[in-house]
Amino acid sequence: MFAEIITIGDELLIGQVVDTNSAWMAQKLNAIGIRVKQITSVSDNAAHIYKALAEAKERAEVVFITGGLGPTKDDITKSVLLDFFGGELVINEQALQNIHAIFARYNKPVLPANHQQAAVPSSCEIILNLQGTAPGMYFYQNNCHYFSMPGVPFEMIDMMENSIIPKLSQTLKLPFVLHETILTAGIGESFLADLIIEEEAQLPSHIQLAYLPKLGQVRLRLSAHGDNRAALEKEINFHKKAIAEKIADYVVSLTDINIEEVILQMLVAQNSTLATAESCTGGYIGHLLTAIPGSSRSYLGGGITYSYGLKESVLGVKSDTLSQTGAVSEETVTEMVLGALKAFNSDYAIACSGIAGPDGGTPDKPVGTVWIAVASKNKVLAKKFLFGNKRMQNIERTAVSALYMLYRLLKEN
Repeated sequence: MFAEIITIGDELLIGQVVDTNSAWMAQKLNAIGIRVKQITSVSDNAAHIYKALAEAKERAEVVFITGGLGPTKDDITKSVLLDFFGGELVINEQALQNIHAIFARYNKPVLPANHQQAAVPSSCEIILNLQGTAPGMYFYQNNCHYFSMPGVPFEMIDMMENSIIPKLSQTLKLPFVLHETILTAGIGESFLADLIIEEEAQLPSHIQLAYLPKLGQVRLRLSAHGDNRAALEKEINFHKKAIAEKIADYVVSLTDINIEEVILQMLVAQNSTLATAESCTGGYIGHLLTAIPGSSRSYLGGGITYSYGLKESVLGVKSDTLSQTGAVSEETVTEMVLGALKAFNSDYAIACSGIAGPDGGTPDKPVGTVWIAVASKNKVLAKKFLFGNKRMQNIERTAVSALYMLYRLLKEN
């Protein structure tokens, strides 16, 4: 079962608004066995919208449309749908009552433009919008299901979760879809593919392997489709185990979580604590950790010791070390990580110092040079990295590399 998503609006095509709707819908649809074949973004142009609707039914059995249902003149989706599916505009009483109820909650009068939002093509079945004034619409034509929804994300999500997905699940015979994930770090995508080339070749046609690279890490996602859930689970887990065993040295997690969550779980399991001393990352490592609920059980906090002065006063880095080797050196990050252990009284610590760019580099320390150290009470590991010349990428790479170094240290214990 294939689907197509059509998003409508000039704001999407000029980059003023990021299309988060499609990503959310694709994830939810995939979970119920509907695979998104294409995502199309269309301008606020009637001819373009009409053409997108006509072409979509040639590729998919279900089409999802978002955007262009507001009360203003630039919202033209409804008129195009009327032209495409036929019928006439009629006031839907259920939609009208919903609009009046919403305005009554705010003690405001219903404007003519909002009243007109209750007018829908007679060829559609209404999808009530409990979060806004524009009703959704369902059409069925030539064995293709069409669902038109507002572009406002929380309105679309409510319709999908409470009306559309239940309707599709009841109406269509959908296969089971299972996903299994292996999170790896410390190895590039191409090297990873080379290691598991034989295991990948053994995958049956109904199980696909996807490589999902991100700075410093690669997710491997196995996706299986079929009618027998128990058989699928057994089969996908067999192949997952074979792949994971082949790349055991680089596997961080066998579940779909981030490396920072893996770190926190390991710390909790060891009843240990962590502190951070960040320079070039400016608190980004701490941000990744504290974004996870429950991080306070093991992450104590840390310091953003950007200047020489703070490296000395907060972490106890020697002034001679800084003057002789510079802030970006093995000696400095070693003193930083040991200083963090002492200053914050933690069991483990991370420290990093580097040249994030785009300037500040020298011939012997070009932009992208980063030193990272991790430590426990008994061991210190320091490593030099040479990243690129993009500031944000250098910050992200540093954070992931630091977390992976800590992961290896935690694994030893």
